[in-house]
Amino acid sequence: MCIRIFFVNLIFIIKNIIPILFLTKEKQIAKILIKNAIKLSTAESCTGGLLSSRLTDISGSSAYTFQNFVTYANEAKVKLLGVKQETIDKYGVVSEQVALEMAQGLLNKYDCDLAVSTTGIAGPLGATENKPVGLICFAIVDNKSKKTYKFYADSNISRRLMKYVFTCEILKQLLIFLKESY
Repeated sequence: MCIRIFFVNLIFIIKNIIPILFLTKEKQIAKILIKNAIKLSTAESCTGGLLSSRLTDISGSSAYTFQNFVTYANEAKVKLLGVKQETIDKYGVVSEQVALEMAQGLLNKYDCDLAVSTTGIAGPLGATENKPVGLICFAIVDNKSKKTYKFYADSNISRRLMKYVFTCEILKQLLIFLKESY
């Protein structure tokens, strides 16, 4: 099992080495955000701040990075973002509905133009029968559009790489969202 996990991790890194080294998605996103004077905020749970870190790997990111939170605990999602406890109880904290309320809460409570939120199961613990390790739900919201996403990563990869894979998918979808909207 450990050898399989090692090779799955290694294959992912080799296949993605160019984008990893050259920050291609991050640079494209930064260019659109700066050109359109968009203030971006993030609310992260399962990615633990990695999305924010990747977005700020670009020099000049202070032009578009507004306010970012790591809201790992349910109480933080409720208190800081206005997620309804009823939504968590009904759909579970790892759900598109909670991701949407997290992002919408950023947009409503803080002075940003664009909000991205994440909630998921990076493993190896936390899975349920209906929500496996490798599941992430995230939302991207601005004043015109609201989009939610559900993505499944390979459950055999390490927790650290799982978070990286999650942020790769989010950056990919964020770039598509920005290209369609701005």
